[in-house]
Amino acid sequence: MEPVVYRVLTVLGAVVGTLPVGTNRALLDRLRMLLGGHLSAARGAVIPALSDRGWAPDRVRRAWAPDRVRRAWAALGRGAWRCDDLLAAWAAVVAREGRWRPHRRDGDRPAAVDVTGFWRPRLRACPTKPYDGRAGKALPAIPLGIVARIGSAGTQRLGRPLGLVRADPAAPGLAAHTRALLTAAAGRAAADDVPAVDRGVGVAALQAAKAERYVARPPQNGTARRRTPPPYPGRGRPATRGAVVRPVARTDRGQPIAATPPDAATTWTEDGVVLRAEAWADPILPATPPAAAAAADAPGFAAVAVHEPRQPAPWLLASTAAVAARAARALDRDRRPVEHLPLAAKQLLGAGRQSASAPATCQRLPEGAGVAGAVLSYLAATTPAPATGVRDRQPRPTPGRRRRLPAAASLSRGGAAADASPQQGGGHRAPPDGLLGAAPPHGRRPHPGGPLGHASSTQGRPS
Repeated sequence: MEPVVYRVLTVLGAVVGTLPVGTNRALLDRLRMLLGGHLSAARGAVIPALSDRGWAPDRVRRAWAPDRVRRAWAALGRGAWRCDDLLAAWAAVVAREGRWRPHRRDGDRPAAVDVTGFWRPRLRACPTKPYDGRAGKALPAIPLGIVARIGSAGTQRLGRPLGLVRADPAAPGLAAHTRALLTAAAGRAAADDVPAVDRGVGVAALQAAKAERYVARPPQNGTARRRTPPPYPGRGRPATRGAVVRPVARTDRGQPIAATPPDAATTWTEDGVVLRAEAWADPILPATPPAAAAAADAPGFAAVAVHEPRQPAPWLLASTAAVAARAARALDRDRRPVEHLPLAAKQLLGAGRQSASAPATCQRLPEGAGVAGAVLSYLAATTPAPATGVRDRQPRPTPGRRRRLPAAASLSRGGAAADASPQQGGGHRAPPDGLLGAAPPHGRRPHPGGPLGHASSTQGRPS
């Protein structure tokens, strides 16, 4: 076996090593099936994907499937394991190897928060139906919340999952799932972790979850209000609300609306480009009642607009006063790697298409795929990237390249070497692919039948 196969088996064994006996072996088989890409080849069918690993014939029936396949399938829905246990074991493996380093921005570590959906349009009685922009309507799906700490391993930015949060079937709405996700993020994050969310999570949801520190992306035309009303001008009714704070200028029915002058402004240089950040200190949400706005404990936030010459519009952020403007922009940019975890699980490992229908299996299969996607991304970033051909001179350590390796085939077959190429007529083997099948360095490879497919001029010539 190749060294990478030994390393994959060692890492997976450490992840499932703390589980009960029997469950750990079955879960190891399922993770190896996911990393081998067999779920994608089986179009989301778990039992055919497990059987494709060589444990059973091609045509599998539930009555005569091997015991090992049945145990792996049973452990998926009824095994004594939790996703939090796998993530804790995975965090211990990453900390022991010491190859992954968390990012720090002015002493703060980014903890990205995101929500992804495993679409199940044919699943019956599915309680969760989020909106799908491609279909233009709500479709059945299994939503999964992700809380990941962002760092780097080698040259790749990676997110190490801290928690995978399900949606409550009793409250399947997006707002309830968002509250549960933010509560889990606050419970799993350390004191120096700053949750970074996208535009799907508003400032009101963060304040309702009692988040002490955060970085959010409010709408580009978002507004806020000052805490105290302006002084009485001497005429008319006295104001009961604070003045409107508009960080970004805009137009309304052709009429320009200027931006509110900032309270402070800072500049810095990144890659030879001068950036300017305008900040508005301690505004409140526009929907805050006047009586609550006057209270000293009313939650506020800091609005930051980062102007970059290369961008047509400023970068609007909302954070707490404890996060500086430059650090808030860096923390928001560090949120991007969390979106790679569901892509690796759904697109590369094939978990985007599933055929399970049991309630527990529908929830556990996306969780296991999320753990497998994180493991695949980490292994790809911490092992040398192999070249797939002669012209592949600067390979990048991506998860897709790692999954397409021949080592994945030998891993999926239980560690045995990949099968040899089938023999053709005359006892000759098929030409190898990739680097071994490249053309010779001097001149082109001669055609078996001579130029243009005709018989070679040397054939039939008298000796």
